[in-house]
Amino acid sequence: MACVVTSMKHFLESFCLLGAFLHVCTQHTVPASEFQLEGDYLIGGLFHIHDDTGSVYHERPELDAFTKSNYVKYEAFKFQMIRFSVEQVNNSTNLLPNVSLGYDIFDHCSDTQNFPGVLKLISANGSIQPWSDKQSVLSKVIAVVGPFTSTQSLTVAPLLMVNLVPMVNYATSTSVFSNKAKYPSFLRTLPSNLNMIDVIVRILQKFNWRWVAFLNSDDDYGNDGLNLFTQRIKDTEICLPYSKGLSDSTNYTQTFKQMEAKQINVIIVFALENNVEPLIESAMLLNVTNKVWIAGDAWALNKKLPKMKGIKNIGTVLGVAEPVVTIPGFSDFLHSSKAQLHCKYAEQDTFCNQKCNCSCMNPEDIFAADPSYSFAIYSAIYAIAHALHNTLRCGADKCDSNITVYPYIVLAELRKSNFTLVNNSIQFDDNGNLKQGSYSVVFWNNSGDAQEIGFYQFNSEVHFFVDDSKIEWHTNGEVPTSLCSPECPAGYIKKRNGIYECCFDCEICANGTYVNITGNESPYTCLKCKDIEWSEEGSTSCNLRAVEYISATDIVATLVFVAACAFVGMTLAMSVLFSVNYNTPVVRSAGGPMCFLILGCLSLSNLSVFFHFGKPTVPLCTLRYLPFLLFYTICLACFVVRSFQIVCIFKIAAKIPKLHSWWVKYNGQWLVIVVAFVIQAIFLVIGYSCKPPSPYNETSWYPDKIILSCDISLQASTASVILLLSICTLCFIFSYMGKNLPKNYNEAKAITFCLLLLILTWIIFATECMLYRGKYIQLLSALAVLSSLYSFLFWYFLPKCFIILFQPHKNTQQYFQGLIQNYTKTISQ
Repeated sequence: MACVVTSMKHFLESFCLLGAFLHVCTQHTVPASEFQLEGDYLIGGLFHIHDDTGSVYHERPELDAFTKSNYVKYEAFKFQMIRFSVEQVNNSTNLLPNVSLGYDIFDHCSDTQNFPGVLKLISANGSIQPWSDKQSVLSKVIAVVGPFTSTQSLTVAPLLMVNLVPMVNYATSTSVFSNKAKYPSFLRTLPSNLNMIDVIVRILQKFNWRWVAFLNSDDDYGNDGLNLFTQRIKDTEICLPYSKGLSDSTNYTQTFKQMEAKQINVIIVFALENNVEPLIESAMLLNVTNKVWIAGDAWALNKKLPKMKGIKNIGTVLGVAEPVVTIPGFSDFLHSSKAQLHCKYAEQDTFCNQKCNCSCMNPEDIFAADPSYSFAIYSAIYAIAHALHNTLRCGADKCDSNITVYPYIVLAELRKSNFTLVNNSIQFDDNGNLKQGSYSVVFWNNSGDAQEIGFYQFNSEVHFFVDDSKIEWHTNGEVPTSLCSPECPAGYIKKRNGIYECCFDCEICANGTYVNITGNESPYTCLKCKDIEWSEEGSTSCNLRAVEYISATDIVATLVFVAACAFVGMTLAMSVLFSVNYNTPVVRSAGGPMCFLILGCLSLSNLSVFFHFGKPTVPLCTLRYLPFLLFYTICLACFVVRSFQIVCIFKIAAKIPKLHSWWVKYNGQWLVIVVAFVIQAIFLVIGYSCKPPSPYNETSWYPDKIILSCDISLQASTASVILLLSICTLCFIFSYMGKNLPKNYNEAKAITFCLLLLILTWIIFATECMLYRGKYIQLLSALAVLSSLYSFLFWYFLPKCFIILFQPHKNTQQYFQGLIQNYTKTISQ
């Protein structure tokens, strides 16, 4: 703050010559006029009544009479509002008792001719001493209201910031003044551009307008609006493909052609009236139609444009405006004031910037002007009055006249303002902006009036509402669209096409993915469904998959269990039959005691079938193949030994007698079986320990289903399967070698056939696994196990049971001796 004050004081030294001129200028005797009102304390007023050339606005020949008249009414409205507000304060019994408030108003007509008036406001006795730490004589001006535009405010503000003279503005909404390091004594009684841009963006979002143009006046006000709008839409789906600063030299034909080339249907115009009127008139002249125009508060309540012939051809006009607040007593004030007073001294040699050659207007003309900023002026005067009231420690009847009023003290009280005016709370935040305020959303109806259709209110939170049923769209009741690309159908993602997010191609999401249109996920990515979910092509959400497995109570499982139990029963019956006929040739040729081992291992292998059904668990998956692999290995080892023994007796014993003697001496058959069992057990323990079988959800084959199965590692089972295949191969080789042996001793043929059935069964199952992964794969696996077991039971043991029961004459020693003798004769021949 000290740096700012010091720099401003050095800045003011350059105005010493102007100060001297000011001293001369103030020596004239000035009669009373509407620009001045004496009082104990003065409020400075800066209003824009003339144009840059110094001539009165309504005298400019290039403007039509309607425009001139409306501008004069508009400025007269604001001019009279400050006079009325001060008079009302002076007539108040509760505010500033026995203290009179005056004003000194200057026409802030240009950046080059305003300094005399501004310097007079901050001078004391016609002189300015910026190098003095404390002026011996204080100016009676305790605060300044105005000026109108942002550029004018930026020009004046540094002069007022030096001594912290409160600058209470009613029209400058540029956000730069929220910077208290640069503008410590600036406050305003209207919302900032930040709020207005927020309203505009909310309107765009409500009607889903994402492809817009932004036309702004090429000055501080318009450029600030453009910058704020650009920042505000960064995190939205709104794109700004075109923006243009408007000035007196703007080529409107080219501007509209460029917007039309980009197919923009919504145009935001954030500009002052002197830029807007030529723009709209050019739009009508160039036959620009079917657009939506969004007006800023500077022209939303314009009185001329809504009544122009052909205004409806340009499309629909929406606007953001200061709420029209009826000021109590203002109408009576206008009627009671004498119009002659306003012109009586028109030709007097008054102070610089306090001349007015304007035509006299009746109260109805003034009251019918654009009411924008009327309440902002009214509340600015009352905010200063309340601050002065608190500075002077006023009571019910009087104020403390011994208090010296410095501008910075008034500023401190202004910052603490908290009062209600015409049902509106007036408070300032730390940046000098209103803590709470509102905007009206208006629509230019067919009657040529700005009809209120909604509101925007901000305090601790924002309330926004637009009744779009009141809008008469130019598209026959349908809300107009303004999009670079039409919205993608549900289930499609956006693929950006160009530099703008609003321009995109649509791509459908594949099966198993979706695009989330309700959450915070990107609309540019297809999200993958979870493993327990599924989706069809072009989905916006995922569905839970149906979980499938064959339960133990399922009918097919029951049938398999019956078959497995029947198998156990048959092996038990055969074991009893073989034990009863143990010493008969048929039982001894089938393997003797080894038959009971084979039948027992087949029954134990059958246990695997019972673990194929039900919801998979780790124990269930472990036992699904473990019994089968372990005990079926013993069965095959027994058949290998049995095949080898038959071949050995009839073919190898005579050729290699030592091998036969060694086999008999050391019980080679049992040694082979034990070794095969031990090796298989070791392989299974190691494999199942390294990677035990576990439940597995099959999700790749069916998009809408989860098949519960077991994940049996191929690596963990490889050694066991290879051993089993090796034993099976040996068994097949020895069986094939004994194909020409005597009939009743030719077990090799039966074993070979059983092995062929075994191989065929598992080839069929492997093929099914490659083609089908549904829940019935468990059933097929159980049937493959049963088929492997039943093949030996039916084709190896059942024929022997048939001979024992139904052909006992073949189950004799003599019958077998005859077969051997016949085989011997055949070999010898």
